[in-house]
Amino acid sequence: MTPRATMRWICACLLLAACTVQAQAATRAWLDRDRIEVGETATLNIETDQATAQIPDFAELVPDFVLSGHSSSRGIEVDNGRRRARVLFAVALRPRREGLMTVPALRVGGETTAPLALTVVPASTAPARAGEPVFIEGEADSQDPYVQQSVGYTLRLYYATPLVSGQLDQPAPDGAALQRVGSDLQYSRELGGRRYTVVERRFVIVPERSGTLTIPGARFEGTGVGGFFDDMFGDGRRALRANGAPRILQVRPVPDAAPQPWLPLHGMELRYLATPQSLRAGEAATIDVELVADGAAASQLPELQLPVGDGAQMFPEPPQVDESFERGRLRTKVTRRFAVVPAREGALRIAGPRQAWWDVRAGIARTASLPDLELEVAAGAASGAAVDDGAHEAFDAARGENDALRRWGAWPWLALAFALLWLGTLAWALRRQAAGWTGTTPAAPAPGAAEPTAPVTSLRDLARVLQVGDPAEVEHALCALASPPAAHLDALAERLADPVQRDAIASLQQARWADGDMAAARAHLREAFARGPRWLEPASTAGARASLLPPLYPRRPGR
Repeated sequence: MTPRATMRWICACLLLAACTVQAQAATRAWLDRDRIEVGETATLNIETDQATAQIPDFAELVPDFVLSGHSSSRGIEVDNGRRRARVLFAVALRPRREGLMTVPALRVGGETTAPLALTVVPASTAPARAGEPVFIEGEADSQDPYVQQSVGYTLRLYYATPLVSGQLDQPAPDGAALQRVGSDLQYSRELGGRRYTVVERRFVIVPERSGTLTIPGARFEGTGVGGFFDDMFGDGRRALRANGAPRILQVRPVPDAAPQPWLPLHGMELRYLATPQSLRAGEAATIDVELVADGAAASQLPELQLPVGDGAQMFPEPPQVDESFERGRLRTKVTRRFAVVPAREGALRIAGPRQAWWDVRAGIARTASLPDLELEVAAGAASGAAVDDGAHEAFDAARGENDALRRWGAWPWLALAFALLWLGTLAWALRRQAAGWTGTTPAAPAPGAAEPTAPVTSLRDLARVLQVGDPAEVEHALCALASPPAAHLDALAERLADPVQRDAIASLQQARWADGDMAAARAHLREAFARGPRWLEPASTAGARASLLPPLYPRRPGR
C-alpha cells in the first residue's frame, strides 16, 4: 500500500468513526445482589434517561416479593459535551420463598426493562451475637490460602437501632495487603425474630508471607436513637460501639512444583468471542479473546497475548477489564481485541493463548488454553487503485458527497490539520483540568512560600457525585473537600463554619443510617455546598489578625 493510499484509508476510517453513533441502552435494571438468603433483601435499581418518567408500576412484583424502601432521584449528566437526564428508581425486595426467582420486565415510560434472575438460598446459622443492638461479623472465603492468593473478605455491620451517624473501620493486617472493593451494600435481614439493617463492605486481602495471618477485628462508633424513656427524659440519642472478632488465617507457601509466574486461582477460563471467517492479504481482521479468572484482581493477571508467526502482524487493543465480587471473592473478566493483518496469501497459523495457573482447591497445577487458529489467506488488492476504490466507497457511504471526495490531492493536508486540531484541543482540555475548570490559570506561589495542598474533591466533582454516587462515595467526596481530608463526616462538620452546611451533613447521616430521604439529603447538600465549604478560622490566625490593627474605638480611661 502506497503512502498516498494509506493516508486516504486513514481519512476514510476517521470519517466513518465520526459518523458512527454508538447505541447505548437508555433504560436498564439491575440488582445489587443476585444471590441472597431467605429473610434478606435485594435492591432493584432502574435507571433511565427519560426526564419525564414516573415511578414504575411494581404491582407485578407483589406476588413474589415484599416491597419496601422506595426511593428516586433525578439529575443531569454531561457526557461528551452533551447534557443527558438521569432518573434512578430503587426499591428493596424481600422474597416470599426460596429458589430461583424472576424479577419480571417492568414498563418505564415508553421503554421496558429486561427480566432479572435472583437466587434465594436457605438462611444460614445466625451469628453468635444476634440479639444485640449492633454487632460486626467478618468472613473470609478461605481459611488456609497460599502466599499472594487473593482472599475475599466480607465485613458486615448489623444494627437494629436507627442510626444518626456512624463510622466503620477495618484495620489492615500485618503481613498482607488490604484493598477495598466496590461500594457498600445495604439490605435488611431477620435474625432471631428481630429485623436488622446490614451494611456489607467487601475487601481483598493478599498475604505477603507464609505462616499465621491475623485479620484485626473491625471497629464501629456511631450514634443511635434511644428508646421511649430516652426520648422523654433526654435527647433520644446514645453512643453505640461494636468491635468485631479477629480472624486467623494459616497462609501456605508456594509449592515447589508450582508453575511460574505464580498464579493461585479458584478457576480460569479462556474462550474466543470472535474469529475471522475470511482473510485477505493486506487487510485487517479482528480476533476477540476473553479470560475469566476466579479469585484474582486484574493487576495480578498476566497480559493477554495472541502469538502470530512471520506471515502476519498483530495489533492488540487495550484490554477491557470487569471486576466483580461474587460468592465472597473477586471474579475478573478480561476481554481483548487483536487486529491481525496478513502479509501474504496462503495458510496462516495463529497459536492459541496458553496460561498456567495453580488450582487452590485441588492443590495441583493446571493450564488454560485455546486451540490454534488455522486460517487461509486470499490474495489482497492487486494495486493501489483497488485500495483507492475501497476508500472512495467508504467516503461515499459516510458522507454522500461523491464528486467532492474524488479530489484526493487535498486529503493529506486535511488529515494533518485534523490531527493538529485534535492535539490542540487535548492540550487545552488538560490545561483546563489542571486549573480546576475555573477559567483562570492558577497563580504561582510566592518565592519561599510553602505550596498549598489542594483539596482532592473539586466542586464539579462533588456535584457529579451528588448526582450519581452512592452514599459511601458522597461521604468520601465531602471529606475530601478539606485539606487535609477529614477522617469522617463528624470531623468534617466540626471544621465547618456554616450551620446550613453542618445541617446538610446531618441530613446525609440521617438518610444513610436511619432510613431517611436520600434524595432530599442530596438536594440539601447541593444547595448548601453550591459555593463551596466555609471553614472555621483557626484561633491562632484570628488572634494574629486582630492584633495587626488597633481598635476602631479605643476605650477611654475609667470606662
